[in-house]
Amino acid sequence: MNNNLELKEIAKNIKLVAFDVDGVMTDGSLTFLEDGREIKTYNAKDGLGVVMLSKAGIITSIITARNNNVVKIRAQQIDIQELYMGQKNKTLALMELCEKHNIKPSEIAYMGDDMPDICVLKEVGLKCCPNDAVKPVKEVCNYISNLGGGKGAVRELCDFILSAKDITYDKLQNSSQQ
Repeated sequence: MNNNLELKEIAKNIKLVAFDVDGVMTDGSLTFLEDGREIKTYNAKDGLGVVMLSKAGIITSIITARNNNVVKIRAQQIDIQELYMGQKNKTLALMELCEKHNIKPSEIAYMGDDMPDICVLKEVGLKCCPNDAVKPVKEVCNYISNLGGGKGAVRELCDFILSAKDITYDKLQNSSQQ
């Protein structure tokens, strides 16, 4: 893991932040009702962190292997600009994001927690994971949250990026009121 100054330098240049869902935005639990509908539990503080990134002009994205309407609803609630569901090869979604927004992979932060995320993590500038990610993911990451998936890891990352860019919640509130 890089030292904090190096990470802040990387974070200053981030233009897009992408997240996996299960194990990152949630604690990884999968709860199903008898009729097959799925229930996911999200952290409200994580959601506000993502909204603040959007307000700061940072593109937000979800790249997930699963295809789920609950994810689509949550993405709309927290102003996710780019939603990629059903992605068996997450690197293809990453490359599409780069091309669409004319950004380099080094200008992207990605937070993942399990083996399917490693291919994306190896490509981006800020390689992030929750504290409860699997060991091979942690070995690839240069930013490991102090918190677990669905327990504030997303918010901690959002706050870190905003802080590196010297953007505070108050500045975002004041700019949206003008």
